Amino acid sequence: MRIGVVILPDRRWAQAGPRWRQAEEWGFDHAWTYDHLGWRDLVDGPWFDSVPTLTAAATVTSRIRLGTLVASPNFRHPVAFARQVTALDDISAGRLLLGVGAGGIGFDATVLSGETLPARARVDRFTEFTGLLDRVLREERTTWRGEWYTAVDARNDPGCVQRPRVPFVVAANGPRAMRVAARHGQGWVTTGLEADDLAGWWRSVADLGERLDRVVEGEGRDPATLDRYLLLDSAPVFSLSSADFFADQVGRAAAAGFTDVVTHWPRESSWYAGDEAVLVDVATRLLPQLRTA
Repeated sequence: MRIGVVILPDRRWAQAGPRWRQAEEWGFDHAWTYDHLGWRDLVDGPWFDSVPTLTAAATVTSRIRLGTLVASPNFRHPVAFARQVTALDDISAGRLLLGVGAGGIGFDATVLSGETLPARARVDRFTEFTGLLDRVLREERTTWRGEWYTAVDARNDPGCVQRPRVPFVVAANGPRAMRVAARHGQGWVTTGLEADDLAGWWRSVADLGERLDRVVEGEGRDPATLDRYLLLDSAPVFSLSSADFFADQVGRAAAAGFTDVVTHWPRESSWYAGDEAVLVDVATRLLPQLRTA
């Protein structure tokens, strides 16, 4: 079991930088940040871009893997984004994990045009986005004309440090997005489904895992070749409510076949509100033994 933490990009670097360093010193396996132009009711507060945030994080760490959770087509083009991904992978010496998803219906979806695509169109766009991004990061030159994107002789020099390209961790709860994970992903990440209680949420997580198995097998791939990431804080109860509760949730994730779990650095209020002392307790006392869950 590998354990990661999300550090939201809502603080100036003077405050955020020590958190990224601390996550590595504590021994977390990966650290992530959100890739949004603004997020939910935090859109009116401080917010910073994921690419320079991860670039800065790469310069103050040396071991921990770093990632987007998750980049989407809402405001990114595969050709331009491929250059940023290549640079991030280089600066981090091959530690980048690229989380990608279809994109939601919030601020990111409306700020550039005011138009929100229906779910089917978002998955269509995501399928093309991921396929083109995969191709640009693998091939020396790419020309592509699709429904959503065009690339004309796009270059890929020098390419990623990680070969053949950075690992994709694909967010998917539906069957069509799961096929994207099966075709292009080195990992799959899920939030589970909305539920009224914790038991219902865990049932949804189990159901999604079984659905993924069927989809991946249908694509001719062994499901065991896909790492499985679970965002614990999509459950109705914050994973860092207490150290004992966190340990229980990690154990349940391991029993459900997940290879990785991700929690959030507690905030003072609103989303992921909690006590930093619980994070410190988990990191300093429980982290080594939880990896063997």
